Amino acid sequence: MADVRKNTLYYGDNLDVLRRYIADESVDLVYLDPPFNSNASYNVLFAERDGSRAAAQIKAFEDTWEWNEAAAKAYQETVEAGGPVSRAMQAFRTLLGGNDMLAYLAMMAPRLVELRRVLKPTGSIYLHCDPTAGHYLKLVLDAIFGLENFRNEITWRRSHPKGHAFTRFARNHDVILAFTRDASQAKWNQVYRPHDPQTVNKQYSLTDETGRRYQLTSLLNPNVDRPNLTYEFKGVTKVWRWTKERMMEEDAKGRIVVPKRGKGIPRYKRYLDEQEGIPLDDFWGDVEFAGGDERLGYPTQKPEALLERIVKAGSNEGDVVLDPFCGCGTTIAVAERLKRRWIGIDITHLAVTLMKHRLRDAFGEGIAETYQVIGEPTTQPDAETLAAEDPYQFQWWALGLVGARPAEQKRGSDKGIDGRLYFHDENEGGKTKQVILSVKAGHTNVAHVRDLRGVVEREKAEIGVLIAMQEPTSPMRKEAASGGFYDSPWGEKYPRLQVLTVAELLAGKGIAMPPIRQVSRTFKKAPRAKGKSGSPTEMPFDRKP
Repeated sequence: MADVRKNTLYYGDNLDVLRRYIADESVDLVYLDPPFNSNASYNVLFAERDGSRAAAQIKAFEDTWEWNEAAAKAYQETVEAGGPVSRAMQAFRTLLGGNDMLAYLAMMAPRLVELRRVLKPTGSIYLHCDPTAGHYLKLVLDAIFGLENFRNEITWRRSHPKGHAFTRFARNHDVILAFTRDASQAKWNQVYRPHDPQTVNKQYSLTDETGRRYQLTSLLNPNVDRPNLTYEFKGVTKVWRWTKERMMEEDAKGRIVVPKRGKGIPRYKRYLDEQEGIPLDDFWGDVEFAGGDERLGYPTQKPEALLERIVKAGSNEGDVVLDPFCGCGTTIAVAERLKRRWIGIDITHLAVTLMKHRLRDAFGEGIAETYQVIGEPTTQPDAETLAAEDPYQFQWWALGLVGARPAEQKRGSDKGIDGRLYFHDENEGGKTKQVILSVKAGHTNVAHVRDLRGVVEREKAEIGVLIAMQEPTSPMRKEAASGGFYDSPWGEKYPRLQVLTVAELLAGKGIAMPPIRQVSRTFKKAPRAKGKSGSPTEMPFDRKP
């Protein structure tokens, strides 16, 4: 059972998590950036399939929507539920046939239905997509939320166009579809972008006796058919923007100016220091893709500036923000910094591990006390079940227990390496050193330790670690002991070959190596968040399984 007082990271399929744990009308804001293979050939995406293939393994950073048995079942369940969503999906089947695009829509539809269920009447949802599937998703959202609750189609220019497409215009934008649960009650905060300095110098070119910069703006009403606002003011009869009473009040404050020596049309004195900025419209061309210190190496990472706009517009401090495709955790990092409560869901242990590192780096060690992780193995039987169901997820989870980065799956030199840890234990600028890790879920024997020793020697690594489900045999321990020690410049000795069991890791034992919190270079460190993070308060979203 989740602790409702804490922010929460869930590992698992977001459809299952939403149905089991998240209560009705408990979330203020949803942002989702679901995976989609936008670079795949359109001929592949729209080619019809027979649906007989077994569901593919879901892997990190990989878009795996395909028309198979699982997709066909999801489509059937959505259609049989009836209603507008059912009719929309049947229309898509007529238009598209059974193909990967239909599989994507069949998987997304029930998730969007659940996201509407968990939204408060005042809540909003922002769905991030691209032109490949955005128009289909818009129709699905129309069916679920209602046409009257559509707010915006935001265009985000990811970057400046690069290269030449030759057969088409360069593609460099994403789409963010914004809907509310109930337009009549929806929460909304105006968000501004900073004034352009050159524009400010041009527009606010006047200065009064106090030194405040201002510009003169029109007081005329753009609607000329307003008899109730037609009157004489300072010798001029016009259709004014305000009532005469309001005009007199502003005049008394010294805010009404008559240019041209008292014979022109009165204008309003608008001070620069009273302007919050330029109100955002639905074209966001000033937010570049995540880069620099913010970039963590996650392929689909979105910039914090983008999420900051969405979180500020659709929520207030203390509200609950949900991201069901959490990835590297940009949404929850921004929510934490802006003092919102949050829920993150992801289907890969690799992403959950990355989010933990990001939160710690941005907000300090104490952040771990303010959130919980649901769905990770906590016992040996849990780990055995995960290993049987999904060896890749078991491997990523096990590496996450020691803070290791999974090795890229390359041919040749990386054979026998499941993960790596990097560290520096010399003066600044010293050599980067590494720990090689091998993860075994099944039976292990002394040959696995010998293999690890060979990999450590080949890679010139300082330490090698075998993570095993079973207790090491006596020959395995002897082989590991024969590997000798790594002598740290700090005068400490660490076994060069180590065997750790899952049970030991769950009990808190770690790798014998130089202090990882001080010298680790394994994950790219997230920048420290500016300002204080949100404080944990009771979260009323828990749903009994």
